[in-house]
Amino acid sequence: MQLLKSFRLGRKSKKRFFQVVMVVFLFLNGLSYLGAYALTHFSSPGHVGLGLPRPNSSRLPSDIGLEYVTQRISINQTEWLETWFIPAQHHVSTGTVLLFPGNGGSKAKQLLAPTKVFHRLGYDTLLIDFRGVGASSGNTTTLGIREAKDVALALSYAQHSNLQRPFVLYGVSMGSAAILKAIAHEKINPDAVILELPFARLLDAVRSRLRAIRVPTFPMAEMLVFWGSIQHRFNGFTHNPVTYAKQVRCPALLLHGKLDKWTTVAEINQIFQNLNGSKELTIFPNTGHSLLVTVDKEHWQRSVDQFLKGV
Repeated sequence: MQLLKSFRLGRKSKKRFFQVVMVVFLFLNGLSYLGAYALTHFSSPGHVGLGLPRPNSSRLPSDIGLEYVTQRISINQTEWLETWFIPAQHHVSTGTVLLFPGNGGSKAKQLLAPTKVFHRLGYDTLLIDFRGVGASSGNTTTLGIREAKDVALALSYAQHSNLQRPFVLYGVSMGSAAILKAIAHEKINPDAVILELPFARLLDAVRSRLRAIRVPTFPMAEMLVFWGSIQHRFNGFTHNPVTYAKQVRCPALLLHGKLDKWTTVAEINQIFQNLNGSKELTIFPNTGHSLLVTVDKEHWQRSVDQFLKGV
């Protein structure tokens, strides 16, 4: 009798255990689904919704003394990229730099500071808002995956507009990841690339951000990448700029902050080693994941100027 009682209690305990496991599993999946949605969607000002505030800014190139032309690159009948074209000083161009922002950034928010330096160095510049940010169409980001197509489209636009070569692609963080993916998967051939603060692997980038807010990385990082992949129909587990770098054969300048808590110097060295063309690496010793031209403008300009002279 006692044995039967113990058996029934054991079955109830197991059932309760599996119920608890199922509830935790469903809770974590629901939380991850909402988290992935919030991290890859933008909400417009004045609208209540799940998502990050849409990256935008009221700043214009004219605010820093640069003349510009606003242009749209058509993707299809309902989608477009907005750009600013800023001619070189005295309209005498050494080449054209195409600039791409990082996640949560826009051409107005992140690209005016480096543009001012490229302008001083004699380059035409084309500043691009990815889909979902600034004045481009859409309200989502795919952390460099779909944005690779935007990079390829912008370069094709520059080529067909007969802008001055060489064509140099400059990206910040996610913008760098998009450039690397565009070279590897969209088969673009820029004349040179400047990659600032790229991440090596999407999964590791998610893990580092979870660690920063003291959330256990396993299994949350994997679940966030999984649900983000489902929502946007891509495989985030293979979104690895360190692998894309193997396809880069043009001159490349890699810029990184030594104190970057999102991407380690070891990961940056892996990307650098995988680049197959002529390459340079500049480490800024006293900063982290910040727009480097705003941290040490002279060091940034020297590195960029020296690199571009060899392109």
